[in-house]
Amino acid sequence: MHEPARLSILTALEACHASDFVFLQSLTGLSGGNLSTHLSRLEQAGLVKVEKTFKGKVPRTLVQLTASGRSAIQDHWRRLEMLRKAAGKWRRPEDGSKETSDGENTE
Repeated sequence: MHEPARLSILTALEACHASDFVFLQSLTGLSGGNLSTHLSRLEQAGLVKVEKTFKGKVPRTLVQLTASGRSAIQDHWRRLEMLRKAAGKWRRPEDGSKETSDGENTE
């Protein structure tokens, strides 16, 4: 899920029940072929469900997160938020020395 295009797809889908291909393409800025490739990989991983239908004679592709996909993207953002909060507590000492990961100061 670290790949930026896939992260944007999953994040967009997490905000809604389902999205059609064209809207998802415009939202992510990916080309049709690129989006299709990423969706195939996400579907193989069990993170999204892709449903191809017709609206009249026009093909329509709907994409939605699976339960495991929704859980995975929520866990991903939760872990990043925890890291962001922890990083906010890391401060450089006032004297300008660098603090090592074990808390020791170096010159």
